Amino acid sequence: MANADNLLLQQLPKDARRHLLDQCEPFDLQLSSELSVRGEPLSHAHFPISGFISLVIDVDDYPSLEVGMVGRESMLGSELVLGLAKTPWRALVQGEGKSWRIGAEALRAEIVSSLPLQEVMQSSLLVRLHQQTLASACERFHEIGPRLARWLLMSQDRAQADTFHVTQEFMALMLGVRRVGVTEAAGSFQQSGFIAYHRGELQVLDRAALEAEACSCYAADKQFHKELTGRKN
Repeated sequence: MANADNLLLQQLPKDARRHLLDQCEPFDLQLSSELSVRGEPLSHAHFPISGFISLVIDVDDYPSLEVGMVGRESMLGSELVLGLAKTPWRALVQGEGKSWRIGAEALRAEIVSSLPLQEVMQSSLLVRLHQQTLASACERFHEIGPRLARWLLMSQDRAQADTFHVTQEFMALMLGVRRVGVTEAAGSFQQSGFIAYHRGELQVLDRAALEAEACSCYAADKQFHKELTGRKN
């Protein structure tokens, strides 16, 4: 059995973690692949080891909007602890990587027999609900620049690297704004020496400056996650 590099799985007791991983399979997270479809039953849950996944809401003819992000600190499918199978969002792979994948029915069986797994998944779900609530308020009240800084920091946290692949079009999609707004904000960050961007490759040069530029939602999200799980994103 390979090591469980997902931080959520590491919170489980050794025996519970081993039993769960014995029912999981390694899965490649391929860039831009869709892991769940809005309104469709959730077939699998994912515990990312590397890479990260965006939860995206589509409303009528409006631009899509990211309402959550999942990396190795969490999981995709925590709502299964409630017995739910359908999701109101799409799950898109934003950063390539690997995950442990388990079928929805197999995970439900594990939930019934493992109290530690129930507790870990409940904590994960609460963190995600908090993140989605913050995302809604952030989109309504904060300017594009601070929101972009927050999003870049969240992406870097989950990419576990200073450099990651992202296009301006994708950044605009995740923030639910026009591309010109992202172009202006990203251009300002680049001129200030916070980031370097070329042909879809973004490098964070000055993380401290981005943290100072980011809206308060970034620090609030990290603090809530730390208080609930005892870990940082």
